[in-house]
Amino acid sequence: MALRIGILAMDGAQLLDVSGPLDVFAEANLGAGRQAYALSIVATADGPVTCSSGARLLPDFIIGQAGMPRFDTMLVAGAPHLGLKAHSAPVLEWLRAVSATARRYGSVCTGAFLLAEAGLLDGRHATTHWAVADRLAEHFPEVILDVDAIHVRDGKIRTAAGVTAGLDLALALVEEDLGAEIARRVAAQLVMYFRRSGGQLQYSRRGAGSPTGRSALQQVQRWVIANPGEEHGVDQLAGRAGMSARHFARLFRQEVGITPSAWVEAIRVEAAQRLLEAGAAPKLVADQCGFSDVDTFRRAFQRKIGVTPAAYRRVQVDELQAVL
Repeated sequence: MALRIGILAMDGAQLLDVSGPLDVFAEANLGAGRQAYALSIVATADGPVTCSSGARLLPDFIIGQAGMPRFDTMLVAGAPHLGLKAHSAPVLEWLRAVSATARRYGSVCTGAFLLAEAGLLDGRHATTHWAVADRLAEHFPEVILDVDAIHVRDGKIRTAAGVTAGLDLALALVEEDLGAEIARRVAAQLVMYFRRSGGQLQYSRRGAGSPTGRSALQQVQRWVIANPGEEHGVDQLAGRAGMSARHFARLFRQEVGITPSAWVEAIRVEAAQRLLEAGAAPKLVADQCGFSDVDTFRRAFQRKIGVTPAAYRRVQVDELQAVL
């Protein structure tokens, strides 16, 4: 019997959060030579679901209507607005009911906010898009958030980071159900990684390079951003700000939120990302971005991004070649 997969698509859903996983499961049917999955889109109201792109989807089932099947797996697609407003009680109650009967349930991108609002992620490990992770953590502190993960498995729960990570999650579910060989066939057919190296923070731009704090501190920050390869010890930075090193370090941490050295390292890693994306060799990048040697650069980069500079460069170059 086919495993029924449902994807809840709220109005404003991101199309790829819905269509990406569906295409993975559909390709798995072809790879398995049988209908291993029966695929359905679930909506909250009659009529087409209008996605954030303007594309419209016709749902198979509507919450509250008779004839709703039992789902083996239910995923909540993300939408730009899902983390910004509360949702209706019937939708949350339906999610709770489905979670009790489904073999597994989860979300793609900001769909995690809907699960969290329903209380389904309390005390559980989960992830969401890096850009909204702080908001999820603030509003739902009971969730154990893994900001860097592409996707997370915790018991019955499966959550994916952002957009294309929904494909990674769906592929992992195919591997659970049908084995690694079919999952590899699906990945090859869809020209995607069977398993991506590193986490989602290698794709993020978290804004460490945005000057903040009082004017004197912002002037120093702009200098560092423009010249990441220069010497930027506390003494040098304090001298530029016209302060003592002790006063500068205390003020910087108070107004920027981290130590000067940690901030400088973040700026250097961001600069390194841009150079690696352009194809520069790690050794050259380490020198141009102010790291004392390649080993120091590699450790700092891997600590912040989750992969080595060489692996990051390889992924970026592969993606560029795929586009060209």
